[in-house]
Amino acid sequence: MKLCHIMHFTEIIKTIKERREALHVTQETLAELSNVGLRTLKQLESGKGNPTLLTLQKICDVLGMEVYLKIKNITPTK
Repeated sequence: MKLCHIMHFTEIIKTIKERREALHVTQETLAELSNVGLRTLKQLESGKGNPTLLTLQKICDVLGMEVYLKIKNITPTK
């Protein structure tokens, strides 16, 4: 049996913020380095934003993190 850990959106946001703070990177610097608007980043970290996968990828790239999608293995019902 294979176990899969699914990270909910709130956990993703928390992890990104914790990583940014652990690296002592300000929101302003992260926004500049990732080419993501400061307002977008602030909304994201406050839980009010709805970022695209591309936005998350840009932020994670700067923070040395990885975002990936996994397609579920769906067995058709008969």
